Amino acid sequence: MHFQELGFLEKQWGELILSYLLASKMEARVKRRAFILLVSCIWVPMAVLGGTGNATVSSLSRPKVVNFGALFTINSVIGSSVIPAILAAVDDVNADSTVLSGTKLNVVLQDTNCSGFIGTIDALQLMEKEVVAAVGPQSSGIAHVISHVMNELRVPLLSFATDPTLSSLQYPYFLRTVTNDYFQMYAIADMVDYYGWKEVIAIFVDDDNGRNGISVLGDALAKKRAKIYYKAAFSPGATKSDIDDLLVSVNLMEARVFIVHVNPDTGLSFFSKAQSLGMMSSGYVWIATDWLPSALDSSDSVNKDTMHVLQGVVALRQHTPDSDQKKTFASRWKNLKSIKTSRFNSYAVYAYDTVWLVARALDLFFKDDGNVTFSDDPSLRDTNGSSLNLSSLRVFDQGQKLLQILVGMNFTGLSGQIQFDPQKNLIHPAYDVLNIVGTGLRTIGYWSNYSGLSVTAPEVLYTKPANTSTSNQHLYNAIWPGETIRRPRGWVFPNNGKPLRIAVPFRVTFEEFVKKDKGPSGVKGYCIDVFEAAIDLLAYPVPHVYILYGDGKRNPSFNSIVYDVAQNKYDAAVGDISITTNRTRIVDFTQPYMESGLVVVAPVKEIKSSPWAFLSPFTVQMWGVTGAFFLFVGFVVWILEHRMNPEFRGPPRQQLVTVFWFSFSTMFFAHRENTVSTLGRCVLIFWLFVVLIINSSYTASLTSILTVQKLTSGIEGIDSLISSPDPIGVQDGSFAYNYLIGELRVPQSRLRIIKSEDEYVSNLQKCPQGGGVAAIVDELPYVELFLSNNKCIFRTVGQEFTKSGWGFAFQRDSPLAIDLSTAILQLSENGELQRIHDKWLSNNGCSSQNNQVDDTRLSLKSFWGLYVICGGACLIALVVFFCRVYCQFLRYAPETEEPEISEPESARSSRRTLLSRSFKDLIGFVDKREAEIKDILKRKNSDNKKQISHSSDVQRNSPA
Repeated sequence: MHFQELGFLEKQWGELILSYLLASKMEARVKRRAFILLVSCIWVPMAVLGGTGNATVSSLSRPKVVNFGALFTINSVIGSSVIPAILAAVDDVNADSTVLSGTKLNVVLQDTNCSGFIGTIDALQLMEKEVVAAVGPQSSGIAHVISHVMNELRVPLLSFATDPTLSSLQYPYFLRTVTNDYFQMYAIADMVDYYGWKEVIAIFVDDDNGRNGISVLGDALAKKRAKIYYKAAFSPGATKSDIDDLLVSVNLMEARVFIVHVNPDTGLSFFSKAQSLGMMSSGYVWIATDWLPSALDSSDSVNKDTMHVLQGVVALRQHTPDSDQKKTFASRWKNLKSIKTSRFNSYAVYAYDTVWLVARALDLFFKDDGNVTFSDDPSLRDTNGSSLNLSSLRVFDQGQKLLQILVGMNFTGLSGQIQFDPQKNLIHPAYDVLNIVGTGLRTIGYWSNYSGLSVTAPEVLYTKPANTSTSNQHLYNAIWPGETIRRPRGWVFPNNGKPLRIAVPFRVTFEEFVKKDKGPSGVKGYCIDVFEAAIDLLAYPVPHVYILYGDGKRNPSFNSIVYDVAQNKYDAAVGDISITTNRTRIVDFTQPYMESGLVVVAPVKEIKSSPWAFLSPFTVQMWGVTGAFFLFVGFVVWILEHRMNPEFRGPPRQQLVTVFWFSFSTMFFAHRENTVSTLGRCVLIFWLFVVLIINSSYTASLTSILTVQKLTSGIEGIDSLISSPDPIGVQDGSFAYNYLIGELRVPQSRLRIIKSEDEYVSNLQKCPQGGGVAAIVDELPYVELFLSNNKCIFRTVGQEFTKSGWGFAFQRDSPLAIDLSTAILQLSENGELQRIHDKWLSNNGCSSQNNQVDDTRLSLKSFWGLYVICGGACLIALVVFFCRVYCQFLRYAPETEEPEISEPESARSSRRTLLSRSFKDLIGFVDKREAEIKDILKRKNSDNKKQISHSSDVQRNSPA
């Protein structure tokens, strides 16, 4: 009996008995019996309702049965694994007395039949059954629609839809009990980055799940500086012919990395089509999302032909850790109800855990005095004649309370830890990275949002600090299509017959670098030869065609060439294109094949020789110090040699001449006087070393001065050029024009555009006074060629004030730029790059730096160290010499007779005698010959010994 009818009977019985009591005014005994009958009339319908469905009114005990719904396509890859798992979980819950004691859990199954419309209708019918929660659906389209209904009826939806756009912010009652595809797409992006690919082709079903998943993939790849080259979508009901056409079209494209995000029920046939087109061979990369492992895991046996087709495919599978619970469940699988296959996929364990999640949450719900009651929604009213019966959809009064309990649950199930993050997704999302080899699936690693790619299971990594650095990303070697372990390049030149469109600047100046030609290619030059040599080193052919850029009347704008490459007007640009910061923001450059940088070119003239040019090598200070040291050293040597060397003795005039002659003759190592003293020889050795350095430096400086050229304009480098008001020349089309204005703040009015090499020469020769320029700022390769062509009548001044290089420009993320960079390095290493340079560019280089006279003059600051060393040696020698002389002087005394006096008077007399010796006596002593002093001291020592001997004899002979 319908519960509305029971309620009506209850009401009628109550009114009847109350009326009877009031009318008859029975005795108390009769009244008691009547009251019991009234309570029975009210209670019996409630008991009936409690036994057949969820309680509709509050009661003092738990309901005997609680309904929850399940929305799945039963005859599908996911449904065939999920339904037996749900039924098994319900049985396990009802058999467990510790959970929902006294209450049975009942599942209401609704088959969505792989139809969005039918699935939506089934979901609405399920809501009429007054379920407290719903598990599913697997379809993202149905989930989007039914989530609105769940919000209105306050029934938690524990969904298996992986669409990343299903958000708990939009749908508060939406919980996802499987891994969100958001994380799967980031796992694929990490794999693409790990293998170094930059472009992928996404093949997907054009439904909510496919579109939204691929959209997230595009965002994830962009963060890795990669991109989706093409989105190949096909309708859910696509025919074999439609899929054939789609595969043919993508096979003509450049990218060879395919991301397949399709339905597990029809996806396997997709690879058979690819196999027939030769797309499962070497060079191709196929990455499938978790649909492929789901299909393979739940199949009783996979056809050998199917596995042969899938060889080398890499796929992701939702990671569920190995545990005893999971092994027990697997052993029970064949004995479960409603099984259609002997194996199950990962969705089965998630379904089992979801039922237990509902059961545990309801247990807490009832323990917290929760009641399962429903009420009408005033906003749901049937219109006249409508058969939709919308009024049968009732609101779960305490659905918000149950939702909060579900969100706060935390337990360990078959799939691992069951706990939700703030976005109501399961925490610790992780995937197994699988490689299909032979007849099975081989695990080559794992991905988790905790540590990225790893060969260690995620549950082990959770116990360690998170590390998502690039160096920490690892996978085992995969076997790719074609049975190779070599990483596929990931791209080829498209098979659509279109060659690479290469823009080449149509130059007017310096045509040695690139110019128009009547040959097959249409262009030739240094840059073209370098590009062709690099192309020849690649392991694959590169069909290309050169397109001249410009009108041939003036140099084109190189910024415009680069911009047009970035705008896909050209595939690449080859020529003398400088690598600058602004250009690298819009295109990719190869490794530089020529060094470059901005330099300043100025006119020069030769300096006429001067009669006094021989004085130019040294500054006045240097000349003065050098002359003073010549005299000082001569004087020191004279002092050290005077007492023992006859060549340094004689009349004062002769000795003065000897000092001067000896001093200056050492300049040419022509001194004829010999040094005999040890100290004199030491001083002379130091001095001759100083003289050798000074002579060599003087000779080199004088040679440079006599051959030097002088700047006509007086510009010494970029700093003096900027500070001057004179005009500056810039080559037409060069980036130097914008650099001088934007970076160096040079007024635009000072810049002169130079359009030909003749204008180069004429502007430099005229100088600012004649309407020319003070100097020209240009790139070093142009300047070197210009100077060589004009016999070095001009010079570069100052230093190269920017550092850059020339490279070939390609569109952003073009893999050809990387391969050509490697080829250019090979050309540099094997010497081919230098041979091409020698073929086109002259080797007669000019001096890159103009040396002025003032720059070549030698000052004292370059030699003061030598003078300090020599001066120190002289001073030390003098100190040692005078100390030795003074010691001799103290031992020396004149041969005069002294009166005999007592001992105290003799000591006092000796002190007075030493103090009375005059400076004149000391000078006279120093002037004596060394041999003479030694004789006197020797004789004096002998006399002293005789006196001591005589005194001793007298003392022995005297009476006591």
